[in-house]
Amino acid sequence: MSDAAELKTFVLSRFVRHISSRSMRLAAFFAFAIFFLTLSSVQAQQPDDTPEGYPPPLKIIPKEEKNLLTAESDPKRHTGLALQLSDAHLEKAEELSVKSDFVHMYSELGAFNAVIDEVLQFIEQHDDGGGKILNSSKKLEIGLRSYAPRLETIRRDLPLSYEPYVKSLIKTVRNARSKAVEPFFGTSVVPQPKNN
Repeated sequence: MSDAAELKTFVLSRFVRHISSRSMRLAAFFAFAIFFLTLSSVQAQQPDDTPEGYPPPLKIIPKEEKNLLTAESDPKRHTGLALQLSDAHLEKAEELSVKSDFVHMYSELGAFNAVIDEVLQFIEQHDDGGGKILNSSKKLEIGLRSYAPRLETIRRDLPLSYEPYVKSLIKTVRNARSKAVEPFFGTSVVPQPKNN
C-alpha cells in the first residue's frame, strides 16, 4: 500500500471514531469521498514528461550539394547524383539512429527529404513530353525502391516522439515513386508536348 493510501485510511478511521451519530458519519463519508475524488483528478491532470512529437526537421540541401545539383543539367546524370546524395544522407541517418543521436539523425533525414523533393521538381521541369525524361524517371523510381524499407528499420528503433515524421517520410518516398513513374502512363501511346 502506498504512503498516500495509508494516510487516507488513517485519517478516515480517526475521523470516523470521533463522529457519534449516524448522519454525521454519512456526511463525513461523502465529504471524504469528494476530497479523494478531487485529489485523484488533480493527480491525473499533471502533465506528462514525454513530448507529443518533435516538429519535422528543416528540408535543407547543404550548399555544396546544392551547387553540384545545380551544375548538373543532364537529367540522367542529375538523377544519378541526387540518388547518390540521398543515399548518403539516409546512410548517415541510419548510423546516427544506431548511436541514438536522434537530433542529428533528424537533420540528415531533412536533407534526404530535400534532395528527393529537388530531383522530383527537376524531372517535372525538364519533362517536355517528348520522352527524353523517361530514363531519368525510371532510374529514380528504381533508386527509391530501397528507401522505404530502410526508413522503416530506422522507425522501429526510434522513441515515439520522433516517429511521426519518419512515418510521413515513408509516405513521401512512396509518393515520389508514384510521381517518378507518371511519365510512363500518359494519355496516349505517342508522347504529346505539354501545354503551358
